[in-house]
Amino acid sequence: MEQRGFTFVVVLVLMALVMLGLSIAGPLWSQQARREREQELLRIGALYAEAIASYRQSQTGSLTLNPPKLEELLLDTRFIAVRRHLRKLYPDPVNPGQGWGLVLDERGRIAGVRSMSDEAPLAEHTIDLGVTVLARAQRYSDWKFVPKERS
Repeated sequence: MEQRGFTFVVVLVLMALVMLGLSIAGPLWSQQARREREQELLRIGALYAEAIASYRQSQTGSLTLNPPKLEELLLDTRFIAVRRHLRKLYPDPVNPGQGWGLVLDERGRIAGVRSMSDEAPLAEHTIDLGVTVLARAQRYSDWKFVPKERS
């Protein structure tokens, strides 16, 4: 009879230790997942900025226009040959299920994209992604993935 009681106490202590370990590891895993989603947002945002820059640069003549809709980046219909600036329309990794916010130019065409998330970014400094520069922001939605102007 005493053996069964001792085994029960050992199981309870082991369960308490496992729960304590999970309570410590849970926030660390959550922070790491958030960091990975932010890095994915930076990568995908840079892809959109590069695609918009490619769309603008591929035009003939002196007038450079931004695409009227994101789908134009998938299949540019201005040319006879197939031209793609982006492989697919990527979802927003920090705000799944929501579409991208569009940054429009003075003509109402797409100059860039931004997340619609109101979460605060982990990065607390200016980020240079090559094709675009993101200023320090209070929310992910403050980051605008707009390509730099060519000089």
